[in-house]
Amino acid sequence: MVYKNFRIACILRIILIVLTIWLLVYLYSNTDLYATMSVVGIAILIQTATLIHFVERTNRDLARFLDSIKYSDFSQSFSSGPGGRAFEELNRAFSSVMDKFRLARSEKEEQYRYLQTVLQHIGLGVISYDQDGDVDLINSAAKRLLGLQGLRNIEDIRKISKDLVVSLKELGSGDRKLVKVRVDEEHLQLVVAATEFRMRDRAMTLVSMQNIESELAEKEMEAWQKLISVLTHEIMNSVTPIASLASTVGEMIRSSEDVDTDLTQDERADIDEAVGTIERRSTGLLNFVQSYRKLTKVPTPNYTILPVRDLFNDIRNLLSTNLDEAGIDISSEVDPESLEITADRELIEQVLINIIVNSIHALKETENPRILLQGTTEERGRAVIRVNDNGHGMDEDVKEKIFTPFFTTKRDGSGIGLSLSRQIMRLHRGRITVDSAPGKGSTFILRF
Repeated sequence: MVYKNFRIACILRIILIVLTIWLLVYLYSNTDLYATMSVVGIAILIQTATLIHFVERTNRDLARFLDSIKYSDFSQSFSSGPGGRAFEELNRAFSSVMDKFRLARSEKEEQYRYLQTVLQHIGLGVISYDQDGDVDLINSAAKRLLGLQGLRNIEDIRKISKDLVVSLKELGSGDRKLVKVRVDEEHLQLVVAATEFRMRDRAMTLVSMQNIESELAEKEMEAWQKLISVLTHEIMNSVTPIASLASTVGEMIRSSEDVDTDLTQDERADIDEAVGTIERRSTGLLNFVQSYRKLTKVPTPNYTILPVRDLFNDIRNLLSTNLDEAGIDISSEVDPESLEITADRELIEQVLINIIVNSIHALKETENPRILLQGTTEERGRAVIRVNDNGHGMDEDVKEKIFTPFFTTKRDGSGIGLSLSRQIMRLHRGRITVDSAPGKGSTFILRF
């Protein structure tokens, strides 16, 4: 139909030009109307130019259509214009194709925005980079995880963790690896997984990172709780009757002193002493086991809003006698002054007491012993409490075990204080960590 209309339009224009030429020849041969002949000649030129313009319009529209596709400019429109119906169907076809392209582009943009929303919303850190390490994409979770505002090349991660950069470069498609990273005084255990793909002839690597530190700590604490529960149950079931029988036997021996038996006074005394020892040790073991049951019976927090400044003042008053006897200077800093936390007052006080008691032990034989309590917020907006001391510090081996139940560096310690503190912080959906080095003191950090 388009071709038929175009052909008819061309024939009519050619016929008009032929007739005009015939008129010019007639006027030239039979008349002296030179002005009229000039007008007819100009008309012939105009008609010829119009015919050429009409014929070339298809090429122009087609070129404009292809340029629109080439440069993704789908704002172009095609209308019949002065060409009339000859190009109406062609223009409709062009417009229909442009509408399809606009729709496809709109759907593509919607899908891109949808994927971006999903990618930025998920809690899994995602980074995409090419063979040169240039980062093409990094989501919000990865930025939060690494404490970065942005990332151009994975080499920029080296200032945070050299091991992580090495692991990213070594990971092949489908590989997984556990990497320990320290970010802002916080120790992370990242499960890093990688996959490879190609995009626009570029070899790309997509890496996902997930911090499983809290999950590991929670599972570890649950395992300890189950073990302690079983052990305390079995020990108490076995020792309780022994303690009871020892007490009964002791009473029987002491009440039978006037009864005539074959036992001498020394033998009676030895038996009484042995039974008394069994009773004391059984009772001591029961008390020992009872203290460990605290780890399995931490009460559910009763949340209230606590001003950190008031919390520090209460702790200083509670431990003033112990601190004065040890000659330790304690001070506090809160920034901002109005800093508050949502927590169980009694449980958090117990955590701080456990930490400060450990610090008092660590400050023995330290010149000018000091403890500094700090309350502040970190870059991510979370409330943080730090307990700093200038004691002898800890080596890496001790730091790794410091929150393990039964582990202690004190002769008279039970090894449950810091374990209980970690359990309390876990119930508050927070974390407790330690930053320490031999000869440089220790800092316990509570993140809420």
